[in-house]
Amino acid sequence: MAGMLAAGMITLVACTGSGDRGDARFQGLQTVVYAAPDLRSAKRWYTEALGIEPYFDEEFYVGFNVGGYELALDPNRTVARPAGAGAIVYWGVDDVEEELNRLLSLGARQHTPFHDVGGGIKVGTVLDPFGNAIGLIFNPHFKNPD
Repeated sequence: MAGMLAAGMITLVACTGSGDRGDARFQGLQTVVYAAPDLRSAKRWYTEALGIEPYFDEEFYVGFNVGGYELALDPNRTVARPAGAGAIVYWGVDDVEEELNRLLSLGARQHTPFHDVGGGIKVGTVLDPFGNAIGLIFNPHFKNPD
């Protein structure tokens, strides 16, 4: 299953199959781009929040490899208004409440509270110091492909 926040409601979508892509046209999510109007500050914040250094670091773009997926910082993008508007990407974690509290201690702001949406799936969101929404999810039913 995957979680998506839309207008205050959680929509769960069942994922089926053995990982065989069949005739699928899309390979899956690869890169998420966050607005970073102050790229230097954003790079510092995300390096600490993620606990890793960027794999790509230029004045026009910074990229982190997070579990095989890219989190990108782009100084030329505009932060959604109001803050947290638009699509929310949920990053898998082992303990949503612990990670939410850790990100809050680093300067993030609460966006949606930690809550259980059923089936053992727990979600919550924060806003980074730049206004981008960061979703966190623990989903015992969904595993990333090897």
